[in-house]
Amino acid sequence: MRLFSRSQLLFFVTLLVAGISFAHAQSAFYNAANNYLKKRADAFMTITGYSLTPDVTTGSLSIRNNGGDNSDLQMISLGGGDRISANFPLYLEGTLAVNRYNPTFTDGIANTSVTVPVHWNSITGTGGIGWDFPITNELRFRPIANVMLGHLESDLSIASRVIQNQKGVDLQFLNGGRMNSYGLGGSVMLDYENYQPDQEIDVELRYTNIPVQTFDTSTAVQGSADSQSLALWARSRIPTPITLLDRPLRAVFEVAHTEFLGDLRGALGFNSLSSVGTGIELDRSASDPIFTRIRVVFRYQFGQNVHGTSIGLAASF
Repeated sequence: MRLFSRSQLLFFVTLLVAGISFAHAQSAFYNAANNYLKKRADAFMTITGYSLTPDVTTGSLSIRNNGGDNSDLQMISLGGGDRISANFPLYLEGTLAVNRYNPTFTDGIANTSVTVPVHWNSITGTGGIGWDFPITNELRFRPIANVMLGHLESDLSIASRVIQNQKGVDLQFLNGGRMNSYGLGGSVMLDYENYQPDQEIDVELRYTNIPVQTFDTSTAVQGSADSQSLALWARSRIPTPITLLDRPLRAVFEVAHTEFLGDLRGALGFNSLSSVGTGIELDRSASDPIFTRIRVVFRYQFGQNVHGTSIGLAASF
């Protein structure tokens, strides 16, 4: 007995081949998206390492790359540190940073393609406690213990719907994507301060190593990052003839250079960042015992393939 005609059999075979081809295309697209987003998640985790400690080269940074694999990035942080007093040289520091990273994923099935925006937003907080060991009257050695906590949320549910609508591929891991991270590490610093009536000079040389790990995190974006940096920063403050609030207005000159090490090196297309800046400092010590000095500094930042400007606002207590 003949169950199927030749034309029916050919029709079923065609459907089977088409189904296998579509399933294979779906699987390929899923794997490509999964691998890409995992790579970008690892990159963003590495990026948080740029804002773990007070650093003028990365305190306010915006990168826009019109080509290549690196995408838009905005970083802003608020941080600082100082010792309690000369008689009790306990050093405390803290940094609060907000980052936004906008990679995109472009791929296709058959002859069509889709570009998916994937926006990552994070907030990180880092604290440090150290102790000053005097070498000379102006030079101190300062070891610091650091702890970091971070949380990342993504706009990936939107990306998931775009893929679902245009490709019929459901990437479930995109929905509610999040990343929690922590870091335990430390820093060592040489701090030089030479304050004279006609000029005040500050120089800091710092090495930081804070390994970062994920916890309580979506499986697709679990990972770790080795965040290391070597930074040199120098500032000079010189009184001007202008007097405000019974104190001379100071001119501020600043230079900084940071070499990124470990996973940070080359993560954004550069190995280092430099900064030059100038500004003014208002001495309010005669009228305000809390905020004794307020500084505004305009900075030009540059590195391999990147450059930009920023404005820094600081206060001394």
